Amino acid sequence: MPPRVSDETPMSQRGLTELEAELERLKTVDRPRIADEIRTARDFGDLKENAEYHEAKRAQAHLETRIARLTEQLRGAVVIDAPSDASVVAFGSTVSVRDETSGREATYTIVGPTEADAAVGALSSSSPVARALLGARPGQTVTVTAPKGSRQMTVLGIT
Repeated sequence: MPPRVSDETPMSQRGLTELEAELERLKTVDRPRIADEIRTARDFGDLKENAEYHEAKRAQAHLETRIARLTEQLRGAVVIDAPSDASVVAFGSTVSVRDETSGREATYTIVGPTEADAAVGALSSSSPVARALLGARPGQTVTVTAPKGSRQMTVLGIT
């Protein structure tokens, strides 16, 4: 069994539902499919030189690792509802900010680590930017300490 991701994994209800659906699909669709692939590959003959068999076994190992990780994340899942009060940045908030060095504006939604997706602005609550923004109010400038150095961001609005 893999090490625990953490005792508690914060996530939205949507994130929880998506993880549960993925786990169900892995167990009920992908696991039987890979078992069939292994059975079929076994029929090809000598297992020592059977590339199809070895590939199916590798896929099975990856699948079982993913199932174990999802199970562990779900075991520690804590659903945190988005705040109804938009006066302070909190888990679930969507916040518009301006980088004071570049002048560039961005909008982020603060989500749990399992839901993070930078491409759509879903920012992990454990990231340096989110940690700096949590608790900030509109108009407030915060310092983000990141591996590439510090930068200032101003909260433009919260929804």
